[in-house]
Amino acid sequence: GGVPPAIDLVLGATAGCLACFLTNPLEVVKTRLQLQGELQPPGTYPRPYRGVLRAAVAVCRADGLWGLQKGLAAGLLYQGLMNGVRFYCYSHAEDAGWTGYPGGTVAAGALAGAVGAIVGSPAYLVKTHLQAQTLSAMAVGHQHNHESISGAFKSIYQQHGVAGLWRGVTGAVPRVAVGSAVQLATFASAKDWVCERQWFSKGSWAAVLAGGMVSGVAVAVTMTPFDVISTRLYNQPVDADGTGKLYRGFLDCILQISSREGLLGLYKGIGAVYLRLGPHTVLSLFFWDKLRNM
Repeated sequence: GGVPPAIDLVLGATAGCLACFLTNPLEVVKTRLQLQGELQPPGTYPRPYRGVLRAAVAVCRADGLWGLQKGLAAGLLYQGLMNGVRFYCYSHAEDAGWTGYPGGTVAAGALAGAVGAIVGSPAYLVKTHLQAQTLSAMAVGHQHNHESISGAFKSIYQQHGVAGLWRGVTGAVPRVAVGSAVQLATFASAKDWVCERQWFSKGSWAAVLAGGMVSGVAVAVTMTPFDVISTRLYNQPVDADGTGKLYRGFLDCILQISSREGLLGLYKGIGAVYLRLGPHTVLSLFFWDKLRNM
């Protein structure tokens, strides 16, 4: 508390962008792993991407070293919009005293995350398309073949109108709502817990990092299935009227992945998800917390 919501909007956006710049390579790897073997039984498809490190090397070989920063501009736009709105809403909830009620932190985090996801959805859509694009020999998932971030927005708008820019938002809202609720709730609790036991002094960077690391584990475990679903819904090809050719919606995506790829299909790329979410959670919350104190 103690920071006006308008300032939290700027600080949240700044923190998210700083973290995104450092973790975007893992986001590229995560996207490729989650699209690999889409709707195919395990063991029946080629695997150009095997594990986080080998997948990163495969991306570099196919797209060059800069390939690990594919979709960075769209990612920065998404993080700025989503985290700015998310922290703005959460700060309002703090000022209103909602987080002081039992379960208030979780509810406020979920609601703030859902609003942020809706606002940032078009940027996440374009980010996913750009990060999936690669040479045909290494391609996984549908290839949209956009030439740039501006070209992607223009192409989607011309083909499907404003509604097309929010395609896949049904997967993004539960993804960010769950992730935000777990992240903000566990971060605050873990930071207070380590301070109460005098492991770290209150307000120290070590306490902030400890809270962020615990939060990163919790977020990765709870968020991965929603992350896989979100990636699939955003990247799937669509008909002229904007209807998905592979999935009819959120629930249909869950059922199809579970039946064709098994329940573990919902946890594809979990290693990359944690390696990306862990540092991203630590960095974004660390930057946010320190910027607020300043």
